Amino acid sequence: MTLNEGRRVKLAVDLRLGQVVPDGEDASGTGTGAGAGAGFLALAAGVEGTVERVDEDRPQSQEVREYERLKSLLDDFGHQMPPGSRRQLQEQVDSLEPAWTAYQERKLRLTVRVRFDNGFVLDDAPGDLFTSA
Repeated sequence: MTLNEGRRVKLAVDLRLGQVVPDGEDASGTGTGAGAGAGFLALAAGVEGTVERVDEDRPQSQEVREYERLKSLLDDFGHQMPPGSRRQLQEQVDSLEPAWTAYQERKLRLTVRVRFDNGFVLDDAPGDLFTSA
């Protein structure tokens, strides 16, 4: 399932959140509020909500960014280049391909912010906790 902003989702599993902290506080109890939190919260599977934000985390190395840039250049303008320049560019792309392949094989970490219909907001939650509503 693809998660996009505005998509309706439901929680696929029962979820127990260890410590509930008022907004503005961190888990250590410091921040704008006073106190150490209110306890724990449980959300049942099937609770529906709307995706407010999707964050993908698969950091790119310099080699990966360079591969994308050069590959795009080759794909878009390679047919217009002189044969020597095109061959040189193709060699550069080929030399960076192992870094690109390794990047593609790394697991994408997808987190979401979901506002449930009951008003609760779950932020930085793994995307695989949700299914289509």
